[in-house]
Amino acid sequence: MKDKNYEFIEHTADVGIKVRGKDLRELFKNSALAMFDIIAEKQSPKVTRRQEIKIEQKADDLEELLVNWLNELLSLSAAQELIFLAFKITKLDKNILQAIAVGQNIADYKVNSEIKAATYHELEIKENKSGWEAKIIFDV
Repeated sequence: MKDKNYEFIEHTADVGIKVRGKDLRELFKNSALAMFDIIAEKQSPKVTRRQEIKIEQKADDLEELLVNWLNELLSLSAAQELIFLAFKITKLDKNILQAIAVGQNIADYKVNSEIKAATYHELEIKENKSGWEAKIIFDV
């Protein structure tokens, strides 16, 4: 990520971040970008074939939706051997998310950290004057 829309926060055993977005779509997108920014960095400048995957998630509330979204991306990343680098959220409300995730082969990346899951531990999503903010703890 060129302009980081997140910052690391203190956490003893796991990795914690605070993410910002001007609206909910940007918050969800930036949360996913931050997660993959932590996981890996591009190795070679060459562009390999990109793969698009449609994702749909349902949940009872925004917190569950964010955790489901991030964990679905982690699962797809492992199963498809992809690092996701772009996201287009086509629908988002408090219960439904529909998006397209764009990924590249993991072989094009240097993996820095393994994230096992996004957790509910200390999870916060709130609206403020400048938009939305989320606090997310990842199990590593």
